[in-house]
Amino acid sequence: MRVHFLGSGDAFGSGGRNQTAYLLEDRSRLLLLDCGPSTLPALRRAGLDPADLDAVILSHLHGDHFGGLPFFFIHYLYDRPRSRPLEVAGPPGTEGRVRDLMRLMYGEKELSFVAFVELEPDAVTAVAGAEVLAFRVPHQTDAVSLGLRVTVGGHTVLFSGDSSWTDQFINHSRGADLFICECCYYDAPSPSHMSYVEIAARRERLECKQLILTHMGEEMLARRGSLPVATAEDGLVLDL
Repeated sequence: MRVHFLGSGDAFGSGGRNQTAYLLEDRSRLLLLDCGPSTLPALRRAGLDPADLDAVILSHLHGDHFGGLPFFFIHYLYDRPRSRPLEVAGPPGTEGRVRDLMRLMYGEKELSFVAFVELEPDAVTAVAGAEVLAFRVPHQTDAVSLGLRVTVGGHTVLFSGDSSWTDQFINHSRGADLFICECCYYDAPSPSHMSYVEIAARRERLECKQLILTHMGEEMLARRGSLPVATAEDGLVLDL
């Protein structure tokens, strides 16, 4: 499996980075984890064809994580008409929120090529040939935010989504080839995001093969070069 870091930034574009988007490339399958507003141009800059995308798997419904979908939709409607389904999977309420966003940005459009899939917490769901284990994480109180454990082609990627620390990451990291973990802050406490000091204190309990920190704010970006952990950047490609 090849993992493309199309967007490794936070909601504020800290460091001039693209907003959240991680592409899993497994042979002929392309699965996108989250879809921030900058995702379509980032994907094209990486030399990938939007027509080859099989599914978008959303961790939660904040704009920097799903606001790029309408740009893909108009590409498929007007630039390169899509002839096969695009699966869009996410937490409860995804279809309504995505349709509302599309309507707000481009008016009422027929999205017959989109197949919506609802991810229930603590359940495994098949999405475009991948097994997706979704679990609820502490990020927001008025809606469901998910962590995602995605297994495809014999490889497993754990994605924290946006979340404060939860020991669920320890449980779900076991056997994962890669853990893409948000790390907004260096040491600032937050009820909705993680800090480096929190993650570092628990690093030995994470049983993933690789850990990479992402979704970093300015505080973390200023320190990342001196930390003994891998950090993401836009355009990074990892082969698992």
